[in-house]
Amino acid sequence: MEEDDVTIREQNFHSQVREYIICFLLFAVLYIVSYFIITRYKRKSDDHEDEDAVVNRISLYLCTFTLAVSGGAVSLLPFSIISNEILLSFPQNYYIQWLNGSLIHGLWNLVSLFSNLCLFVLMPFAYFFLESEGFAGSKKGIKARILETFVMLFLLALLILGIVWVASALIDNDAASMESLYDLWEFYLPYLYSCISLMGGLLLLMCTPVGLSRMFTVMGQLLVKPTILEDLDEQIYCIHLQEETLQRRLNGSSTHAYTRGSFAHQLNKELDNIRNQRNKLERRKKASGWEKNLLYPIVMLILLTGTTISVLLVALNILYLLVDETAMPKGSTDRAIGNTSLSTFGVAQAVLEIVLIFYLMVSSVVGFYSLRVFEGLTPRKDDTTMTTIIGCCVSILVLSSALPVMSRTLGITRFDLLGDFGRFNWLGNFYIVLSYNLLFAVVTTLCLVRKFTSAVREELLKALGLDKLQLSNSPTDPESGKLSANGHQKTL
Repeated sequence: MEEDDVTIREQNFHSQVREYIICFLLFAVLYIVSYFIITRYKRKSDDHEDEDAVVNRISLYLCTFTLAVSGGAVSLLPFSIISNEILLSFPQNYYIQWLNGSLIHGLWNLVSLFSNLCLFVLMPFAYFFLESEGFAGSKKGIKARILETFVMLFLLALLILGIVWVASALIDNDAASMESLYDLWEFYLPYLYSCISLMGGLLLLMCTPVGLSRMFTVMGQLLVKPTILEDLDEQIYCIHLQEETLQRRLNGSSTHAYTRGSFAHQLNKELDNIRNQRNKLERRKKASGWEKNLLYPIVMLILLTGTTISVLLVALNILYLLVDETAMPKGSTDRAIGNTSLSTFGVAQAVLEIVLIFYLMVSSVVGFYSLRVFEGLTPRKDDTTMTTIIGCCVSILVLSSALPVMSRTLGITRFDLLGDFGRFNWLGNFYIVLSYNLLFAVVTTLCLVRKFTSAVREELLKALGLDKLQLSNSPTDPESGKLSANGHQKTL
């Protein structure tokens, strides 16, 4: 009996060590990828090892950690779905015994814990630490900035806890709720994270439909469009004329003192735009036939199919919500993974769900940066400040943390939420979940209809050559006149 107990303890010990190693390796990979992404966009600074450089480096490490947690939150639900299907397909395989319910449930809890840590501690610390200078009268240095940062974090925590306490007391006025107001760990943090998840869900509801329609424009800019009734040689010739005219005017402006300054800067900016247009046209001319006539339609068809399937799944989920209570999103307390398949068509549907989840995440990020409110957070290669990077990391973390909740709420997947994700209070409200599905389906449909009607109209005008009848946005000169579409100067 004692030997059996020792054997069980050894097995539990080895399984826990294995889970820790797997979690560490997964997070290490995400951290390295996140570091390269942030350093690609971070503004390059000098090599002087001063106080600001140390502060920037610490903030960089915290942002990298936050972005790695965001990557874990994004891949959490797809990893769980595919793990469940693998365990169902190979239940007795020795080499996949490490892929068990304890590991997956532990990953959900770790991502939930790290998301709270990044949202409420690390990112506020990075921002206040970056903006701190030390209290007046104190000796300047890293210690003074750390002291000011902790004081600001303490005041912020008091403010947030006070707001949550007042809001909770106003909403729930019964005796049990009043007693729970004094429980910090079991009440405050889950309630606060539930509010953050609701805000993230609303942000996804606002960004994802815009991103789904914006994806067609983004892919159209990355790929080469087919040339239908277009003369690229004529367009390149017109661009060359505009470029030569601007170059002559820029050379002439350098000899006149009154034309220097802002006017020369405007000419340089317009010349760069003309050169970018010329490079795009030359790329379209040099592209192969399959790239122009086959790749672009296939990609557009894939985007349209993915968006249509997403809307249809949401429509079916609305019907399920009206007739079946089990369609409501809920947290799973059962750690058994690999017992039953949550996909009707098995592995094929599981792969489709994973593709749709990643597609929705990419669309939400594209839609987020397409909104005018968040345009200032758009990262630029080698020219993004640390403050902007902190804002981007917080925004992406909020979006990625709400992605599993949104996918389950919309019925993209039937995989029940694990860990603390299923403890959100608003997930049990039928009217909130139903309204969320209806708004997503209606807004996405309207965005797509508006996008395709305007896109089809523009392409038809371009194909028929009617777009040349309109004045293009050509470089203008307030003193000399305007340039028409064919590059000739028009006198005022």
